Amino acid sequence: MQRLARSPWQRQPPKLSCVALDRDPSLVFVASSTRLAIFFALTWRLTGTSMASPNQRHLLSALVQNVPGVLAHISGMLASRGYNIDSLAVGETEDASLSRMTFVVVGDDQVLDQVRKQLEKIVTVVRVLDISSNDYVERDLLLVKVTAPAGGVRSEIRELVDIFRGQIVDVGEGEVMIEISGRANKVQAFIERIDRYGIVELVRTGRIAMVRSGSQVTSSEPAAETVQA
Repeated sequence: MQRLARSPWQRQPPKLSCVALDRDPSLVFVASSTRLAIFFALTWRLTGTSMASPNQRHLLSALVQNVPGVLAHISGMLASRGYNIDSLAVGETEDASLSRMTFVVVGDDQVLDQVRKQLEKIVTVVRVLDISSNDYVERDLLLVKVTAPAGGVRSEIRELVDIFRGQIVDVGEGEVMIEISGRANKVQAFIERIDRYGIVELVRTGRIAMVRSGSQVTSSEPAAETVQA
């Protein structure tokens, strides 16, 4: 008897090949062929990652002319293009005619490149530095007002402030104001610990950063520059 050809839906599904990564055995690539699985594994070993993280944070420092409206101009440009800016800090530098803007941009490397190119098009922007690709020191300043009635609760808050190396800068009848500075994750950890006492008001400066001495700075211009806070 003549054999009937199998219909497409009757064909056996392709065998799946799995390749575990030596960097992290919990990560396994599943591919429709062994050749494709090996390709993914080699890509991981060469690049150190299988895919760029869309939630990666980048630190950018822009040296701008200290003229009226420059902050509104730059922040408006970033907002109009829908860039996810986690924080923005601005202040004068050692040169009174220049200011330093520090941006925390959330996204992949493509988003970072787009933000840099857009900033470089602005006339008042002198130079853009990529701090996150260098060895740097960062700080974030927090002022928080917490409910602290006199007694045991206030003593607990004081001990917590001492552990995080902060200081109480104002004391009221039922509240205290606390100052904490340090890396962003340290500040966030303190907020999570102090929240149970009741946060009345909170304000943060955002992250500022300075590249360590001797580190090479990635700049939009050939001449690198040491970052000032």
